[in-house]
Amino acid sequence: MSEPTVADATARIYESLQTDNANIDVHIATLKAALAREGLKAAVFDPSKLAQNNRSGRKLMQAYFRQRGVTVTYAGS
Repeated sequence: MSEPTVADATARIYESLQTDNANIDVHIATLKAALAREGLKAAVFDPSKLAQNNRSGRKLMQAYFRQRGVTVTYAGS
């Protein structure tokens, strides 16, 4: 079985955000590993797919992911 790509890990995070953050820390760790494998510095998320698409929600998400070693940016920012 191959390692998940950044796109796979991002999709799992969107699913987790829609299910009250179920297994979010596991998905963040998977995303962090995928970013490293692909040589990327930040994960890009589509704000329209977030459970809380407001400034407060986006900043909270960035802070939570940053604490776990993942930089988050948003498409269109």
